[in-house]
Amino acid sequence: MKNKQIILYENLRACSYTPFYLAQMTGLFEEEGVDISLELSPSPSETAQGLMDGRADVSFGGPMRVLMHHNEAIASNNSCPLICFGQVVARDPFMLIGRTPKPNFSFHDLIGPSLGVAVDVPTPWMTLQDDLSRAGIDPGLINRAKDASMRDNTLAFKEGNLDVVQVFEPYAEELIDAGGHIWHSFSKRGDIAFTTFYSTRDFVEKQRSTCKALIRAMNRSLKRLHDTPEREIANIIGPKYFPELKVSSYENIIRRYKMAELWPKTTALPADAFVRLKASLLSGGLIKEDIPYNIVIDQELSDPENA
Repeated sequence: MKNKQIILYENLRACSYTPFYLAQMTGLFEEEGVDISLELSPSPSETAQGLMDGRADVSFGGPMRVLMHHNEAIASNNSCPLICFGQVVARDPFMLIGRTPKPNFSFHDLIGPSLGVAVDVPTPWMTLQDDLSRAGIDPGLINRAKDASMRDNTLAFKEGNLDVVQVFEPYAEELIDAGGHIWHSFSKRGDIAFTTFYSTRDFVEKQRSTCKALIRAMNRSLKRLHDTPEREIANIIGPKYFPELKVSSYENIIRRYKMAELWPKTTALPADAFVRLKASLLSGGLIKEDIPYNIVIDQELSDPENA
C-alpha cells in the first residue's frame, strides 16, 4: 500500500527536537507508512496558522501555542480547531548561563545581575516568571535586559554586556565553550509537556491512522535515542540539521539533554505535565482561560499502546 504523504512543519531548528530529526534520518516515518515532507516554518506563529490555513498537515511545537489559540478563540466566542498529541520533549530545554560558577544556585541569585531572557518564543519567560513567583520573588525585581533574540544575547554575553542569559542548545554549548557556566537547567522543574505533535481536530479525526503512524515512529525514535551512543546520534543527524556544529559539540548537547531527562521514554502525555505548563501561562497572563486538558490534548492518541 502506498505511503500517506503529509507536510510536517518544523516549528524552528533546535537541538531539543533531536527525536524528530532521528526519525526522519533513519526512515522510521516511512517504515510506519508515512512519507514526510519536512518544512521549516517561517516563524513559530506561522506554525499554528499554517495548519489552520491548510499549508501544512501536522507540526511539532509547544502546546503553549495551541493554548494561546484556544484562549483567543474563547475570548471571541469561537472554537479553536487545534489539538496536540504525543509528548516528545517532556522537559524545559532552556538553561541559565552565567559568567562565574554558581554551584548552589537559587532564583534569588537573579536579583541584581543583568539577565538576557529568551524571547524568541513566549514559553521561556512564562515558565521562568512562574518559577520566580513560586520561589517568593517578584519577577519585576529582575534586572531584565532589553528584549533580544538568543543569538543576540549570546553575542552580548560574550562581549561582556550581559551577566546571565537564558538560552537553549546549541547556544548553551557555545557559551560553555567560551567560558560560561551553567547556573540552572530548567529541566529540573520536571515534566511540563514542552513539545508535541499538533494538528487540526479535523485532520486528527479523518487521518487517525496517519497520526498513529507518527506516534509509532516517534516511540521507536525515542527508544533508539535512549539506547544509542550520543556520538552515533550526532553523526546521523548533525551533518544535515546542524552542519555548523562540531560533532563533538552536538554529542555533548545530546548527552546533557539525556542526563536532564529532557526526552521521555514514550509519547504518553500525562495531565499533570500539561497542567504545569498551563499554570505558568496563566500566572504570566499569556492566557486568561483555564482550558481543560481534554480540549487541548488527545490522550488516547498520545498513548503508544493505542497506536
